Amino acid sequence: MSKRVLVPIANGSEEIEAVCVIDVLRRAGADVVVASVENELQVIASRGVKLVADQLLDNCVGEFDLIVLPGGMPGAERLRDTPALIERLQQQRQSQRLIGAICAAPVVVLDSHQLLSQKSTAHPAFSQHLTDQSQVCSRVVIDGNCVTSRGPGTALEFALTLVSLLYGDEKAQQVAEPMVMP
Repeated sequence: MSKRVLVPIANGSEEIEAVCVIDVLRRAGADVVVASVENELQVIASRGVKLVADQLLDNCVGEFDLIVLPGGMPGAERLRDTPALIERLQQQRQSQRLIGAICAAPVVVLDSHQLLSQKSTAHPAFSQHLTDQSQVCSRVVIDGNCVTSRGPGTALEFALTLVSLLYGDEKAQQVAEPMVMP
């Protein structure tokens, strides 16, 4: 059964995090919708890579099994400052559906709007802002329906964890093997 996943992107989003998540979830069979929070489909990511969204966030309809936020600056700030996205994230949390955030996004987006679970991690440049410091050195943290990760170097592991949560460990292993993941 295909799961619906929303990956919002903005000017300044971290390209490795966005693309790894999109790619791995699509390999697993998820219906991934890449949505720009900008006024156009193309965004310029944090390292100058041009990413093209499937649609604008304002055109997204329906519910999603998972919403995943890439980090990067100022991309995470642009996500944080998008009221339509924050409303979706609040609904996602209230409905107890999965939310994922990596790098700066756990602190900049989720924590700014009181959407972050207690146990979490974030990029080292932001993790000092987390109230609970017990998991800040973990590569991926699952706390309830919130999954967080540290940054570009943990993006594949983060994405495979999301596959595991959506489809099970066996599916995650099937996706990981041809990618030559441990």
